[in-house]
Amino acid sequence: MTKYLNGFLFAVLALALFMGSCKEDDTDDNTNDEPTLYERVGGTTMVSDPNNSSQMIEQGYLTLRSVVDSAIFVIAADTVMAPYFQVLLTEVGNGDMSGVTALSASLTNFMAVATGAENFSYNGRDMVTAHDPAQYNRMGLAADDAAYDAFIADVGTALGQNGVTDTELINDLVALLETLRSDIVQR
Repeated sequence: MTKYLNGFLFAVLALALFMGSCKEDDTDDNTNDEPTLYERVGGTTMVSDPNNSSQMIEQGYLTLRSVVDSAIFVIAADTVMAPYFQVLLTEVGNGDMSGVTALSASLTNFMAVATGAENFSYNGRDMVTAHDPAQYNRMGLAADDAAYDAFIADVGTALGQNGVTDTELINDLVALLETLRSDIVQR
């Protein structure tokens, strides 16, 4: 289950990166008045990090991290998704949260870059490798369309848990996730 969760989260981040890098500039002077998804979820405004009160964090990154953290737990509790995350669930059951911590950081960085953040980078696996159990031993099994649909629904639940209710923003985030489907769904 952990393997699949990591893969799905990596896929979400990859999608965001792909969408951000493929955006066309629709002006002649290379300026764009349209805010990026990252700006729409909070942007670069610095706020206190609730996980470390002595540290400041970009509001956009904090929003994405909060959604990613919620999504990890929603997905882990989803019976459709559980078979993909057995490694992660076993670790958590043994009191080892290091896999969850690493997954959260990686997925948050992926999503930040994919949504247009400029102060972060994603250095994780590409989506095909990350979701292929033969290439990445944390993946429980290869994803199918039903599992990916469940993943998107779970991300939607996590968005709602974090107060993200703007329909246009949610649709844009789902569209970003859909760009990753062909790389992630491997059966």
